[in-house]
Amino acid sequence: MAQSRMDPAPRQYPPFVALLRRAARGPAAAPERTTADEIEAWLLREAVREEDMLPLYESLVWRLVAAGLPLDRSSVHVGTLHPQLIGFAWNWNRTDGLCDEVKVPEAALKSDSYRRNPLFRVNEYGESVRCNLGDAETIARFPLMAELAAQGITEYIALALGGGAYHNAVTVATKQAGGFSDSQRTTLERLFALFALHIERHIAQRIAGNVLDTYLGTAAGGKVLRGAIHRGSGEPIRAIIWVSDLRGFTDLADRLEGAEMIALLNAYFERLAGAVLDHGGEVLKFIGDGLLAVFPFTAFGDEAQAAAASLAAAQAAMAAIEHLNVEPPPELARIGGWQPLRSGIALHEGDVFFGNVGAEARLDFTVIGRAVNAASRVEALTKTLGRSILITEPVARRLERPLDLLGAHALRGLAEPVPLYGLKP
Repeated sequence: MAQSRMDPAPRQYPPFVALLRRAARGPAAAPERTTADEIEAWLLREAVREEDMLPLYESLVWRLVAAGLPLDRSSVHVGTLHPQLIGFAWNWNRTDGLCDEVKVPEAALKSDSYRRNPLFRVNEYGESVRCNLGDAETIARFPLMAELAAQGITEYIALALGGGAYHNAVTVATKQAGGFSDSQRTTLERLFALFALHIERHIAQRIAGNVLDTYLGTAAGGKVLRGAIHRGSGEPIRAIIWVSDLRGFTDLADRLEGAEMIALLNAYFERLAGAVLDHGGEVLKFIGDGLLAVFPFTAFGDEAQAAAASLAAAQAAMAAIEHLNVEPPPELARIGGWQPLRSGIALHEGDVFFGNVGAEARLDFTVIGRAVNAASRVEALTKTLGRSILITEPVARRLERPLDLLGAHALRGLAEPVPLYGLKP
C-alpha cells in the first residue's frame, strides 16, 4: 500500500511525517452513552480545562461514537508558527482504536500526495470537500479515496475549521451505507465548529511554546511558559558549561557580504548547536559568533554522564565543522575565502544561576556566574594553546579517559591558576 499520503489510515505515514505520540484509551475515553447536546455542553465546560490536544481530541471522537454518530475515521490538521514545520495532525481510526499525534514539515506542501488530497482544496482555497466513495470520478481525482473505499469507507468529508491564517481542517469518514445522513452531517459540523475554538486555544499555546523553545531553548522556554517571567526569577544549578567561539570572525566579517556571513554562521551554528542538542545539552545563547550552552547535572543520570555528554558533543561538533570544510553545502560552495572554519570550545564545571536577568521591559533567560566567566576565559586560550577543545580540571576528573595535562593557567578573576586538559592525539 502506498505510504506517501498526508491523511493516512491506518497507521502508515510518509517518511517526512513524524509520529510524536499515540493514545489508545479506546471507548474508555468517553462516556458509554451520550448525546450531541451533552457533547456540546462538555465542549463549553469541562473540555476547556484540558490543555493537551491529544486526549481532548481522542475523547471528542469517542463521544461522537457514543452519541450514535457513524464515525469510523477522523483527523484534525492545524497549522503553526515554526521555522521548520507547517503544522500538526491528530489521526483517529475506529478500527484499531488508536489516536496519533504527528508533526508535518514544510516539505509536505510540495509533495504530490498532498496536492492530490482533499486537504489541499480545504487549506488552499477554503473549500469543503465531500467525497462519495462509490463515485469513480471522485476516486480518480483523489487517489486516497481508492484506499479508503477498499477499507469500506462510503463517504469522506473535509472541512475548514475557522478562517484564521493557519489552515485548520477536520476530516470525517463513515462506513455507513449511503454515507452520513443530512442530520448527521449537520451535527458533526456544529460540534466541530465548537471544537475549532479549542483548536485556536491550542494553537496559541503551541506557538508560544515553539517560539520560546526556538529562541530560548527547551528548558528555558518551558520555565518561562510555566510562569518564570519576573526579573530575578530562576534557580541555581550545577552544570557543565560550554563556551565556543569562531576563530577569525572579525576578518571574515570584513571580507564577506552580509548575506554571505549570515549563511556561513547559520551553517556553523547548525553543526555546533546540533551537536549540543543531540547529546542532551541546552543551547542558551548565540553571541555574535559565540555559543553558550549547558549540560545540567539534573538532566543526566549523574555528573559523569553530563561531563561525558559535553565532551562527546564537542568532538561531534568539531567533526561536523571539518566535514563542512571539506564538503560545503551548495549555499556555501558559491562563497569564496571562508575555508577552513576553525572553532574553539571550552568545557568547565560550576554553579550558575539559571534565570531571568535584564531590564524590567526587556529580559533574557540565561545563565550567569563566575563559572560562566571562567569558561569564557578558558575558551580564549584555545588558540594560544593550539587546542580546539580545552577541559578544566573539574570536568576532567569526571571523564573516564586519558587526557593531556596542558599545565595550570592563570585566569582573570580567579585567585589560583586552573589546570587545563586537552584530548590526546
